[in-house]
Amino acid sequence: MSQTPPPPRTPDADDTPLLASLRGPHDLKKLPADRLSELAAEIRHLICEQVSQTGGHLAPNLGVVELTIALHYVFDFAHDRLLFDVGHQCYPHKLLTGRLNLFSKLRQRGGMAGFPEPAESDFDLFAVGHAGTAISTAVGMARGDDLAAGGDGGKKSGRHAVSLIGDASIVNGLALEGLNNAGTLRRQFLTVLNDNGMSISEPQGAMASYFDRVRVSHTFHEMKRRGKQALDKLPGGGLLEEVYHRASDALKAVISHGHMFEEFGHVCVGPVDGHDLPGLIAILQEVREIDTPVLLHVKTVKGKGYEFAEGDATTFHSPAPFVREGCRVEIPKKGRSFTAAFADAMGEVMARDQDVYAITAAMGPGTGVDKLIAAHPERTCDTGICESHAMAMAAGLAKTGLKPFFAVYSTFSQRALDQAFQEAALQNLPVRVCMDRAGYVGGDGAVHHGFMDVSIFRTLPGAVLLACVDEPTLKGALEFMRTYDAGPSFVRYPRDAVAAEPFACSGQPFEIGRAALAVAPKTDVPDLAILAYGTTLYDARDGMAVLREHGHDVALYDARFAKPVDTALLKYLLDAGTAVLTVEDHFAAGGFGSAVLEAASDAGLDTRLIARRAMPEAWVGPAGRGTQLRDAGLDAGGIAAAGRELLARRETLRETVQR
Repeated sequence: MSQTPPPPRTPDADDTPLLASLRGPHDLKKLPADRLSELAAEIRHLICEQVSQTGGHLAPNLGVVELTIALHYVFDFAHDRLLFDVGHQCYPHKLLTGRLNLFSKLRQRGGMAGFPEPAESDFDLFAVGHAGTAISTAVGMARGDDLAAGGDGGKKSGRHAVSLIGDASIVNGLALEGLNNAGTLRRQFLTVLNDNGMSISEPQGAMASYFDRVRVSHTFHEMKRRGKQALDKLPGGGLLEEVYHRASDALKAVISHGHMFEEFGHVCVGPVDGHDLPGLIAILQEVREIDTPVLLHVKTVKGKGYEFAEGDATTFHSPAPFVREGCRVEIPKKGRSFTAAFADAMGEVMARDQDVYAITAAMGPGTGVDKLIAAHPERTCDTGICESHAMAMAAGLAKTGLKPFFAVYSTFSQRALDQAFQEAALQNLPVRVCMDRAGYVGGDGAVHHGFMDVSIFRTLPGAVLLACVDEPTLKGALEFMRTYDAGPSFVRYPRDAVAAEPFACSGQPFEIGRAALAVAPKTDVPDLAILAYGTTLYDARDGMAVLREHGHDVALYDARFAKPVDTALLKYLLDAGTAVLTVEDHFAAGGFGSAVLEAASDAGLDTRLIARRAMPEAWVGPAGRGTQLRDAGLDAGGIAAAGRELLARRETLRETVQR
């Protein structure tokens, strides 16, 4: 492990720190090469200091500082194409492309987004936060640039194409599809494989083992021998031989004959040292000129430069704000999270039911499944970044009679929709999907909000959709799912702390399609009933209090199910003339409120007495989760306002009927 680097040198009165003097990559190219390591130290120090204050992706960004500097030093990404995969390693790129002024508000409103964001800069080509996409979009841009320039393999456009992807992401099915198609290009195309031996935690599967072997077995002399034999057989062999000789002289990089991605039609180079700036620049200058697809295998250290981040790259992958005191680093706790509650609840389920099997897709710490893997290694699996495979594998497990629970972020669950449809629902198999990070997620912004899980999964025949409010309802939902065998089931919960004081109704067992009365009205026929789906129940309770202060009688229900909804309750309320307000942290289109409207319409009930309060149909950027909910009108004030509007409509309808 490396020691914590010293802060960048203190400038003289007329000496501006390097990073502050750069308005963009054009200024970077003017720096002498011997000052680039100083720039790297400045960037690394700034990232660590800022993330300690606001939270964010620390270890991934520390690991690509030199690589990012080298890429911008060699290529002209004002004209060339740079595509990020996942995007959580983009902070150095953003700092080099003129966004230093946004960094002090990292992942906050009005500041720098934590992922690539085209609204910030033309240097960001796609807003991305999911794995496996970079190679495919880069192939599309390469083909588009060729056609726009009249063909000729990119030579007329003069635009180079570069995608930066991690070793854990490249096992994603989409990444391999893109790599396969990239091999058919007859032009320059560079895929930089950032191999840090990590995903968020340890990478999984045969590919990870392969990369381990490549790093260990490909000594320089063996690679030199194999590369020399292969040169004449490869496209552009003469140029590659020149690359080979230059690299061998510097002992930095060689052509890697026998690398598995050579079979995808790529010239494979490396592994090379991803923290050796002169070596990176030299090899990038060479591979830039090769008119055939190249995969450059770069070995980096996740968390590079800070011993605490290198030594625990999983914890410091995306930490909350933290405090450093000498060698001691502490991340303050903010209450018990739903993730921790899920891990404990699933642990209890697995302890009493030997047929339960837990799955995660490279999100062990983020979903809490890492604790289950440690306790039950024989009944758990981390598939790597392969949500589609994980869902299909869960269906296979269910077919054998086991009870699979797939823990996944809401935003990533949609990547497995086809498998949820065909392998699970179509077969009536009881795959259980537990969706963390549902609704607004705060600083990660639009790429990670969980806003569509209800709308996509409630279309599946036989599926059951649940939401939990607190820790008791989370336990109740998991117990319901454990025994539900008629088809797939889905439960959602937010990136938030569980409430310290659960509702009195929370301990009631889940009954399919039945809501629970959370706060009773004062009369048998209340003016308004609020049906809240998920943790919006707490804000709805506060909004209900506001309405009661103004003389309205209000009942509050924990809806619990978005499919099937409690039609009997709807009939009871609407037949009595009670207005119904649905509340959810999900898009209105296709969400819980839509399900309520559809159920009421199918039952011949008066839907004019129903109103919905949900996430607006808009891309919401980084901010605190509480701020995002407030702006969406999903706080107490917004819910009370929606209730008043609905009650006013109810009175208008009554007056119309009386006339």
